[in-house]
Amino acid sequence: MEYNLADLFESIVDTVPDREALVHLDHPGTGAERRLTYAELDRAANRLAHHLAGQGVGPGDHVGLHLYNGVEYLQTAYACLKIRAVPVNVNYRYVEEELAYLYRDADLVALVFDGEFTERVAGALPRAPGLRHLVRVGAPPAGAAEPSIAPVPLAQAVAAGSPARGFGPRSADDRIVIYTGGTTGMPKGVVWRHEDIFFSGMGGGAPTGEPVGRPQELAERVAAGGEGLVFFPTPPLMHGTSTLTAFIAFHFGQKVVVHRKFVPEEVLRTIERERVTSVSLVGDAMLRPLVDALAGPLKGTDCSSLFSVSSSGAVLSDTVRAQFAALVPNALLLNNFGSSESGFNGTATDDSGPDKGFRLNVNSRMAVVDPATHRRSAVGEPGRLALRGHVPLGYHNDPTKTAETFFEADGDRWVLLGDMATLGADGVVTVLGRGSQCINSGGEKIYPEEVEQALKAHPDVYDALVAGVPDDRWGNRVAAVVQLRPGSGPLDLTALQTHCRTRLAGYKVPRQVVFADRIQRSPSGKADYRWAKAVAAGEREA
Repeated sequence: MEYNLADLFESIVDTVPDREALVHLDHPGTGAERRLTYAELDRAANRLAHHLAGQGVGPGDHVGLHLYNGVEYLQTAYACLKIRAVPVNVNYRYVEEELAYLYRDADLVALVFDGEFTERVAGALPRAPGLRHLVRVGAPPAGAAEPSIAPVPLAQAVAAGSPARGFGPRSADDRIVIYTGGTTGMPKGVVWRHEDIFFSGMGGGAPTGEPVGRPQELAERVAAGGEGLVFFPTPPLMHGTSTLTAFIAFHFGQKVVVHRKFVPEEVLRTIERERVTSVSLVGDAMLRPLVDALAGPLKGTDCSSLFSVSSSGAVLSDTVRAQFAALVPNALLLNNFGSSESGFNGTATDDSGPDKGFRLNVNSRMAVVDPATHRRSAVGEPGRLALRGHVPLGYHNDPTKTAETFFEADGDRWVLLGDMATLGADGVVTVLGRGSQCINSGGEKIYPEEVEQALKAHPDVYDALVAGVPDDRWGNRVAAVVQLRPGSGPLDLTALQTHCRTRLAGYKVPRQVVFADRIQRSPSGKADYRWAKAVAAGEREA
């Protein structure tokens, strides 16, 4: 047995076959749900794996997962892993042009998709000549154009597939690809070996403790432990952090709960009903609606089972953290740091904040380096975060970007992250923000995340994004797109500037503000900086 994700999962299945593994609760108010034990989830994945293998899908072939959250997403992921195929996440918000690019760039040979996306799949399919097999979950909308390749209904595919395993040996060197959209450019696929993502993205079987020393130890720990933990990844599984959260829960032999889509009131009802212990989400965009619901229509919901609420991909502001802590004082609030290229890298220190930044304790894998020379930056000198050890192999079909992002030094392979940072004399790293979004105003470097944190600390600000727009004098000026709280009083640029000056140096204070009815973000809550910049520059309506 090796550090192969399918092997590891099967070892857990064989240890606790009758334990509840996955609960899919649909909403709103339909009462529809599916509950699978570990053995049932394993058999469901086996059936689909045999179907795909029967269609010629084999080791190294790429299979797209164009799906909402549900049993089918994780069933398909494990089906691919079992036959050594490569699961590839597909952003379900992509339109036809973007899908055509991703299908083609990812070299998909098969696609499992929700019926709702039938028309988009049909439109993109002719531009993805390698895509030869389709499996559809559910029915298409009435009148939707059908793809040129007839989709096989998932129910039919699994009904004909064997529930037994019967697969060949696997390897720690098998692949998984995570496509990430980032904030600029077209999406790119990060290529991971199973062993590397197991240790970097899933904590090696113990995200907050000692990783396992051999593959068999994972099941041994599950056998020696108990059950009762309930993990609830609320962002879309199409984003790496949610799928990795589910895999981590399975490696503990615990239960995973998923909803098809994020509806705050239903999330809270599920926390109460399923006695959820751990919720993962993305920033204020997801936590703030939970706070509003708890303080309003869902007041009194029992969240006493919650042990932790963690955010990845966006920083929770102090204001929203304080509001949630007042409503659910028993839950730890964690700002986690990670990326598709690096996995999980750590949790912000307790003294992180808008006046100090996002601070991380350095481990032996982390460094701040000059992006051009890769030499380590001096204390206080800005550089790029870099990590070594269990890192990805590179970007699929992009040798140029791979060469820019991955490098060899000191006998190790390193990945250069997009985040700028400084190393303090106390050995703590302060993350400044994405280098690609850094605003150069009169020679001063300003990181949007820091300004956004200050803006969101204002009690009347519901959400905010910051971007640089052209300025005749300074080259660029700081502009903010702000969404106000419902029912808040009038707020203008002067009031926001006065507020920000108590937290930021003068050159970082926004010079203009655009008020929007809603801040545009991805389904996972990540910032859409291209949209913010276009709105701030007057190229799009707020």
